[in-house]
Amino acid sequence: MARTSLLLALLIVYSHVLVTTSSFQSALVMNMAEILLDNYCFPENLVGMQEAIEQAISSGEILHISDRKTLAAVLTAGVQGALNDPRLVVSYEPNYTPATPATLPYQSPEQLKSIIKSSIKVEVLQNNIGYLRMDHIIGKEIAEETGSLFLERVWNKVFQTSSLVLDLRYATTGDLSGIPYIVSFFSDAGMLTHIDTVYDRPSNTTTELWTMPSFLGERYGKRRDLIILTSKRTIGVAEGVAYLLKHLKRALVVGERSAGGSVRIEKLRIGEFDFYITVPVTRSLSPLTGQSWEVSGVSPCVDVSAKDALDEAKSLLVVRASFPKAVQGVSDIIRNFYSFTDKIPTLIQHLASTDFFSITSEEGLAAKLNYELQSIAEDPRLNIKVMLEPPVVIEEAQEPNHIPDDPSFLEALIDTVFKVNILSGNTGYVRFDEFIEAPILVKFGEQIFKNVWDPIRDTKNLIIDLRFNSGGPLTAVPVLLSYLHDSTPPVHFFTVYNRMDNITTEFHTLTALPGTTYGSQRGVYVLTSYHTATAGEEFAYLTQSLRRATVIGEITSGTLLHSKSFQVEDTNIVITVPIMNFIDNNGECWLGGGVVPDAIVLAEDAMEQAHRIIAFHEEVCNLVELAGDLLKVHYAIPEVAINVTRVLKSKWAEGSYRAVVDYESLASQLTADLQETSGDHRLNIFYCDTEPEVLQNLPKIPSPDEVQDIINTFFKLEILPENIGYLRVDMMPGTEVLKIIASQLVDLVWIKLVNTDTLVIDIRFNTGGSSSAIPFLCTYFFEPEPLRHLYSVFNRSTGTMTEVMTLPEVPGPRYSSQKDIYVLTSHMTGSAAEAFARAMKELGRATIVGEPTVGGTLSSGTYQIGDSILYASIPNNVVLSAVTGKVWSISGVEPHVAAQAKDALYVAQKIIESAHAN
Repeated sequence: MARTSLLLALLIVYSHVLVTTSSFQSALVMNMAEILLDNYCFPENLVGMQEAIEQAISSGEILHISDRKTLAAVLTAGVQGALNDPRLVVSYEPNYTPATPATLPYQSPEQLKSIIKSSIKVEVLQNNIGYLRMDHIIGKEIAEETGSLFLERVWNKVFQTSSLVLDLRYATTGDLSGIPYIVSFFSDAGMLTHIDTVYDRPSNTTTELWTMPSFLGERYGKRRDLIILTSKRTIGVAEGVAYLLKHLKRALVVGERSAGGSVRIEKLRIGEFDFYITVPVTRSLSPLTGQSWEVSGVSPCVDVSAKDALDEAKSLLVVRASFPKAVQGVSDIIRNFYSFTDKIPTLIQHLASTDFFSITSEEGLAAKLNYELQSIAEDPRLNIKVMLEPPVVIEEAQEPNHIPDDPSFLEALIDTVFKVNILSGNTGYVRFDEFIEAPILVKFGEQIFKNVWDPIRDTKNLIIDLRFNSGGPLTAVPVLLSYLHDSTPPVHFFTVYNRMDNITTEFHTLTALPGTTYGSQRGVYVLTSYHTATAGEEFAYLTQSLRRATVIGEITSGTLLHSKSFQVEDTNIVITVPIMNFIDNNGECWLGGGVVPDAIVLAEDAMEQAHRIIAFHEEVCNLVELAGDLLKVHYAIPEVAINVTRVLKSKWAEGSYRAVVDYESLASQLTADLQETSGDHRLNIFYCDTEPEVLQNLPKIPSPDEVQDIINTFFKLEILPENIGYLRVDMMPGTEVLKIIASQLVDLVWIKLVNTDTLVIDIRFNTGGSSSAIPFLCTYFFEPEPLRHLYSVFNRSTGTMTEVMTLPEVPGPRYSSQKDIYVLTSHMTGSAAEAFARAMKELGRATIVGEPTVGGTLSSGTYQIGDSILYASIPNNVVLSAVTGKVWSISGVEPHVAAQAKDALYVAQKIIESAHAN
């Protein structure tokens, strides 16, 4: 079809040209088009040539070019531009003699031996690396014809090597059948693989290339390393070999991007003129990539100059030869030391099945191993990298063999380690820059209590400064934590599993401490910096997870003591393996990565921020109590309010609000606690620097000039096919507004819809508004008598019950109660809008189509919490069903017909269409 339409167009243009000129150019273009149609390997692209050729001839540009070579250049630019193919070249060559295709005289064994010897070179290099240079890709037919000769001189020598370099830098010719032949040698016997598809335009045939089911001699197989060398000269069939072996993940390509040739190109004479056009007549399309090496060439995996490619390949093979042993070494280390024993089998199996084909360096291997391990273990403590220097192993300090009893030594040690002070506001301050061994803390507990804890015993709050603390032994942590808790009941601090000795140890509050502890009720504030490390950050982490302290400062260093680094034998690869699991009191294993403070500030600002938070925390307890009091007075369900208040007090006592550092975080924490305890997502605490609009004067009633804008903004109508009325309502207006806009609303909107056969009311984008609009709107869909009970409302704040009924009169006509109504909803539909949908559904007046609604409330009161900038939004109405008398749930309105919001109108129309058809 493309050929016929193009020729027809060209003939019309050609006839026109013959009338106006006797030049040969138009005939030349026509003959060139004929050649392309019969020979170009992308015939589907020729449709786009029609306009280009018409324009070229009709413009007259080529008709005035008398110089033949210039004309050839213009035609070349035109055809290349139209087809985006640089291989298409038009030339003027009056003395050109087409070459007769050569046929190789594969007659005698001596002649075949000479051909193989001249085009193929085989060597065995150092480290048993095979070297196979092919300057001409021998086809399957020739290889099989030579039989044992080719096997003996080439494949048998190659087969004995540990790895192989296939040098195609000088390969410029070859037989197409050599592609599957060579690829098969480097494949395993078994399942056949479709590796290429070749389309030949002159014969209009397609040939699929597959790996060979049988092979004379031993195959090299897939397990040994193969590197292919390429250069800018590598072209044609050799590119096909390199491209396929690369994308089969069988060989790495080293060298330069190849020439980007073609499977077969022919130089064809254009008509009877001395013009020729070079045309790619055959094309390759790899099923592996959906693309080809033609034109673009084969891009190397390692880009180096052609002259350096062999040296690079030999170095690369030596490096890659170490990979299996390195991977095994990593697996062995994980098997012997990793603390998450349940993950070890999966990790080992994953490494064994990982493909390292594309890795070309030790750094790349380390990065690949690290990525694969992280993807399975999800443990940032387990990491692999290349280190040129042996790893520095940080060992946890061992308990001293002998602790001096000299009191002066002890005093000096305690004074050196601990800095104690009383700050303004009766705030205690303790700074220590390292964790001393637990035996010292226990043995000399009385002196430590006297010098450290006794001075701060009566302070209101305590600041513990760890900004310069680089850590120390973990065993000191439970001793210090015990001073921050009550002596009874015992508290579980953390658990440690040690893989090296396969022992699990639990740490609790210590009972035999000298003196009295600081207790669990007073505020503790821990200051951190990026210097805070090992036991220092573990202490900070535990005070956070135990809800015993507020952490202020910078994220800690993330340096844990519970890992061990191992250098993989004969490499620069170092694997760091967690040998201990640190499990907090919630049963969570801490994977390190640093402690994130509750209040993130620069280390130098941490002290000032601590004083601000201490002052703020003096308000928090009162604000939590006041929030509970507001619930008891205003929340719609009293028994729920009482339970929530009790839970808030309990959470305060447990320390849940120690992580609160400002009004924003307090509002967030209160909201989460209220909603979790009550199950009511409508409960909300927010902060506002200025008085919220809901507490300010009500907005003014619109003027007559504003009525039109209100109606246009919130009400949209349309008459759909089949006389279906469509009304979209995006807000429920209040009573006062309705009084003013009612008459115009009827004239501009309602009167156009009342005579439709069916009505669709779209409240998918209606998030609420005033509930006073509900009886007004509902009245239009019921008969005047009797009045219909829509729902009842109990107001908790006033203690009154109100029955909401349809109205005896409304402006304009009513919609016939015999006509069907469909209401469209979405997950955004809320408040008064969903009350309208629920009432229409329960009274059987409408079919609801769309998504469940948000589950809001008709009315929420907004109340200031004390004199603060915090406000509580509290649902103060209980809505009771007119049908069942039960309280409406807060789960939203379930549609009769579920559909995505975007499809709801379409679904409703289909339902209406089906109903009309019946």
